[in-house]
Amino acid sequence: MTVTSTDGRTADQHSSRRSIDLDIQGMSCASCAARITKKLNKIDGVDATVNYATSRAHALVPAGTTEQDLIDVVERTGYGASIPTPDSQAPDRAADLRRRLIVAVILSVPVMVISMVPALQFDAWQWVCLALTLPVVFWCGLPFHRATWANLRHAATSMDTLISMGSLAALGWSLWAMVLGHAGMIGMKHAASLTLTRGGAGGAIYLEAACGLVTFILAGRYIEARSRREAGSALAALMAMGAKSVRVLGDDGAESEVPISALTVGQRFVVRPGEKVAADGVVVAGSSAVDASLVTGESVPMEVGPGDRVIGATVNANGRLVVQATAVGSDTQLSQIARLVEQAQVGRSATQDLADRISAVFVPTVIGLAVVVLAIWLLVGEGPTAAFGAAVAVLIIACPCALGLATPTALLAGTGRGARMGIVIRGPEALERAHGIDTVVMDKTGTVTSGTMSVVGLLGPDGAVLGADRSDAPPAGPAARLLAVGAALESGSEHPIARAVVTEASCDSAGPGPSVSEFTALAGSGVRALVDGQVALRGGPVLRRAAGLALPTRLVGAVDQAASQGRTVVVVSQGDELLGAILVADTIRETSAAAIARLHRDGVRTVLLTGDNAGAAGYVADQVGIDEVHADVKPAGKLRVIEEMRGQGRKVAMIGDGVNDAAALAGADLGVSMGTGTDVAIAASDITLTRGDLGLAVDSLKLSRATLRTIHQNLFWAFAYNVVAIPVAALGYLTPMVAAAA
Repeated sequence: MTVTSTDGRTADQHSSRRSIDLDIQGMSCASCAARITKKLNKIDGVDATVNYATSRAHALVPAGTTEQDLIDVVERTGYGASIPTPDSQAPDRAADLRRRLIVAVILSVPVMVISMVPALQFDAWQWVCLALTLPVVFWCGLPFHRATWANLRHAATSMDTLISMGSLAALGWSLWAMVLGHAGMIGMKHAASLTLTRGGAGGAIYLEAACGLVTFILAGRYIEARSRREAGSALAALMAMGAKSVRVLGDDGAESEVPISALTVGQRFVVRPGEKVAADGVVVAGSSAVDASLVTGESVPMEVGPGDRVIGATVNANGRLVVQATAVGSDTQLSQIARLVEQAQVGRSATQDLADRISAVFVPTVIGLAVVVLAIWLLVGEGPTAAFGAAVAVLIIACPCALGLATPTALLAGTGRGARMGIVIRGPEALERAHGIDTVVMDKTGTVTSGTMSVVGLLGPDGAVLGADRSDAPPAGPAARLLAVGAALESGSEHPIARAVVTEASCDSAGPGPSVSEFTALAGSGVRALVDGQVALRGGPVLRRAAGLALPTRLVGAVDQAASQGRTVVVVSQGDELLGAILVADTIRETSAAAIARLHRDGVRTVLLTGDNAGAAGYVADQVGIDEVHADVKPAGKLRVIEEMRGQGRKVAMIGDGVNDAAALAGADLGVSMGTGTDVAIAASDITLTRGDLGLAVDSLKLSRATLRTIHQNLFWAFAYNVVAIPVAALGYLTPMVAAAA
């Protein structure tokens, strides 16, 4: 096992560049984001990415390049751009697609059923179906037509082009056949034969094909948009964590509550017990324990006093603090984490890339083939009706109706199975990223460990372990007295360590505890009180030294050893007697070691990535068998470690539960969050485990690989049947029933 400690500091290798963010308008698909990214990166010195989920572009630009320069490039590409405002939000594409999908389903089902079942075809049924088809093609399918128009303006094609052309061709030919042909005659019926009859396309109408194409593709796009919306919610969850208002301290000492946006660097503000720290700063007065678990992921609160730094969005546990702001707004550590998450989320589905590459060849080929079929039929003298019928049939059968459901149906099956197992899969990108994972990186607190403090040992004054076998009966003698006095001293505190001691004492106590009075909090070091009439002290070794009391040499050695294993040491004395030390720590989950062993059997390397100290991290890694450890890593450093591993050619999965893990979760090939963790970590991940069980993470990798295999098989057949059916349509053998069956 290798242990690496780092302070997580990062530096932009292009320090002369500055960052610019832009809101992008008019994107209809991931291809739009890729096109804008390509155009922006053609500007000298610009390194840009466009996040389709958030409709935002992030660019590093050299000196002399302005926001307007980037806006001009975006507008020349055919889209809109503007400078973000505090109230700007990404458009909710999922809600829009949901409305269109609902209307499409309601109108399309009758059209498809009536068109495919001759017994239901009443007089003038085709005109009723036409009335139902028009809003489906023109309103429900509007996103495809918009994307096609945007592509054509740039001499490009995509799968949207084929969807738009196919639905319009099916509708247009049906109108032609009904108005100028015989298909509009009252009493006309579609034949129910599935036989291949040459010339069957000539007098056919394809209203069910137009409706079905739009409806099926909309269903797939809605599922994709919903997963992207959930991915973007990580940023909203991050920013919602911050304080909304702040109590600013005036020069006269008076407090005034103002919106957080009004706080400036250098101002002093007050943080009362239970309140969030409004911004990054330095404590200038007061002392307290600050719960930073939401940001750092570590369960042990930080004891802070004058001169100590605090982070915005952390929670003040008990004392009153006066803090001088050193970073506000977008410069705070929380905002920096939000930017890291947004940048790490920029990416495209590998399946979408494959579909786009295929469509770049498939779509022009199909259009060209339709033109060739039209020309050949006219040259051989078959007449314009039959020629146009065959050409339109080629366009219709080439439209990938099944492609719209190939991924969603497999995803539905995979996610349903996962939900029963306690695994929530975000979308197809998560499945793709799970393929080929060879390195699993995991946070310590709340992932490998439970994230809950508990008493793990008791030491006597001589350093010997007290009550070593505590499973059979409550502790007695010195151990019982140590716990009882320690719990009495901790009974007035809500600190996680205090709660652990009180809980342990209440579980092991056979009767009422000692009486306690005259509590006095000793800033940053512990508590003094009267316990059963005697002065008692609770705190660490620092408190003993401050009180002029030295620890016995043997106890010092035991305390140092415990501290090196990540234990928090609470020394307790009563009167002139040293009672011993209580060891408190975050406990390792029972399932962690077995899960690590399963990963090793699959040939996966395991890595512990934590903000905790190297001693605690190394001890936990040794206990569960983790191969590699990176300790003392800050949030930005976690993402950097992930990127370094990926740069080495590793396929990395990240498992975490804290806000400090959010950027790493989004930046890894696969992000897996514990459902017991923070909302931000869950939103930034690809897979969420509903139970705090590392074994579920191993199960999620296996399930993801199996579901991805099914998706690839579905995509193959979705294209394959089109390819096989195109020659049938080109030869004029495509009847309406054959088209419906396809």
